[in-house]
Amino acid sequence: MDEILRMMVPLLEGCRITVALFAVTLCLSIPLGLLLALARISDIKPLNMAVEFYNWIMRGTPLMLQLLFVYFALPAFGIRLPDVTSALLAFVLNYAAYFAEIFRAGIQSIPKGQYEAAKTLGFTYVQTMRRIIVPQMIKRVLPPIGNETITLVKDTSLVYVLAMNDLLRAARTIVQREFDMTPFFIAACFYLVMTFGVTRVFNWLEKHYARYEE
Repeated sequence: MDEILRMMVPLLEGCRITVALFAVTLCLSIPLGLLLALARISDIKPLNMAVEFYNWIMRGTPLMLQLLFVYFALPAFGIRLPDVTSALLAFVLNYAAYFAEIFRAGIQSIPKGQYEAAKTLGFTYVQTMRRIIVPQMIKRVLPPIGNETITLVKDTSLVYVLAMNDLLRAARTIVQREFDMTPFFIAACFYLVMTFGVTRVFNWLEKHYARYEE
């Protein structure tokens, strides 16, 4: 028991970094994804094509490659970022592209008649989106957003390539030093707890919004 408690100190520190990376990425990538989705469906052709190209690049290349590019390639252009900032930049840009496509599909699933009805009532485009389209879209995209959020919890482990002392790296360091597999099991429990919490939150959100459909 004393050995496990001793291991918990670096593991909890690694868990703190993992949770912080997850929370900040989620808070920044969701609103950015919504803005990209609105740009993707806009009537401005150059903007539409630019966002489509961006989403294709970010969704078509591995997140690990994007992490390495931000960390190693940007300094070649005179842009040097701290480890945490580099990781956050890569994660936010990557997940914003995925969220953008989810939001785009959700917005386009709303019947065209609702846009026409809002226009008849004198709503502007912004008012239509904010008051009518986006609230309905949220209910429809919660399941895929929940799946992406769970994936984000697990993808945070990729920051080990930047030598950041996240949960998985902390566990691996102890295993390599002490030849004891226990830290891996503890790390697995941490990830399971986090994904369980995310699942419960999204289940509650789905039930909460489902009340308005009754």
